[in-house]
Amino acid sequence: MQKIWKLFPYLLLSVVSVTLILLVLKANSILEIPRNILLIFRLLSVALLFVFALRKRTLTTWILVCMVAGAEFGYDVPEVAKKLQVLSDIFLRMIKTIIAPLLFSTLVVGIAGHADIKQIGRMGWKSLLYFEIVSTLALFIGLLAINIGKAGVGVVLPPNPEAPAIANMKVQTTSDFILHIFPENIAKSIFEGQILQIVVFSVIFGIAVAMVKEKYRAPMIRFSESLAEIMFKFTNIIMYYAPIAVFAAIAYTIGHMGLDILFNLFKLLATLYVALVVFLVFVLVPVALIFRIPLKPFIKAISEPATIAFATSNSESALPSAMESMEKFGIPRKIVAFVIPTGYSFNLDGTTLYLSLASIFVAQAAGIDLPIGKQIIICFTLMLTSKGVAGVSRASLVILLGTVVSFGLPVEPVFIILGIDVLMDMARTSVNVIGNCLATAVIARSENEFDDIAARNFKPE
Repeated sequence: MQKIWKLFPYLLLSVVSVTLILLVLKANSILEIPRNILLIFRLLSVALLFVFALRKRTLTTWILVCMVAGAEFGYDVPEVAKKLQVLSDIFLRMIKTIIAPLLFSTLVVGIAGHADIKQIGRMGWKSLLYFEIVSTLALFIGLLAINIGKAGVGVVLPPNPEAPAIANMKVQTTSDFILHIFPENIAKSIFEGQILQIVVFSVIFGIAVAMVKEKYRAPMIRFSESLAEIMFKFTNIIMYYAPIAVFAAIAYTIGHMGLDILFNLFKLLATLYVALVVFLVFVLVPVALIFRIPLKPFIKAISEPATIAFATSNSESALPSAMESMEKFGIPRKIVAFVIPTGYSFNLDGTTLYLSLASIFVAQAAGIDLPIGKQIIICFTLMLTSKGVAGVSRASLVILLGTVVSFGLPVEPVFIILGIDVLMDMARTSVNVIGNCLATAVIARSENEFDDIAARNFKPE
């Protein structure tokens, strides 16, 4: 039996490879393949993946397998798949209930429990400096990719593009951005999911707790510690539902849009994915090496939150998992609780890269030759207005439309992008999450609080 299991990965790889080859041959009309043959190979691949998941028994494996199964279900039974969105929405709603109490409790414990206010300020300026440097690099990689690939050149704009209406958005001024950081009503901030406002409130609250007498401080710290532990257990319970949510989200997307969408606007989609890979390989990997972050354990640590973000197109859904994984990876809770939520507003690497790429695509599709100076101005405007959108699915498209209008560019190409925005959102959201996880490790290393032993011994659940 043990020998059979050793051969299983090769069997799985063989079946999946044959399935992919048949799909490629069919898609390119090189070979006429009966539909039933393709269906048998696809179902066999999914069945073997489920056996593999049963053998591995890890949540990450189940999420990845359910993602493939969801794509298959959405393709074969699209009408049923279109009704499954409610299952993924349940997961997103439950995750949103976790975020505010989790952020509040971990930040209060991290600040008041250590009473090192100077460290919070030090982590703050280090984080912001790191965020802006990395986000700017992402911006220029996006600009370079679209100017080399020229995905928008030659696009024929439809006279009346059929697309859902997108609300116009007022371009965010510096004053608006600064005011948006500070909550006017903490209940309203929680209701609207304003992560940065929750962080600001929790940090000030934690500082206030650290400043009061011990008889007042101790009960609040004990309460916050208990709340944090309970919320992490609450997260674990919700995460058991994640594979079902991922299955439903992918099935709904494929059932609603079809696999043919993969072949539409392929050049733009490929440009984004290649640019994101370049960013990961030539920016984030060198950063990890410079700060001596062990790569293999780090990849294991981010696999679950990144997969959830990819499947749901929502950074917020991956936040509890990311925080828990980074803590197990050897990063103190006080650093995780401060850096990751702050990064959700200031460190949107994937979104920044996407917006710079998409804005120039709009100009190219409209036949407008923008000088490089104007391109940079547009992109820096987008980088400012994108702060705080990580937790909102497809909010980047709204920001893109508002900025395009303010610079006098046509809106028709934005409606073209809408057709594949779900697929683009998956990739950029995953990169947002990966970038924020790496930021916590970098800040922990800079504070000499990175636990190398815990990192090297990290094992996913």
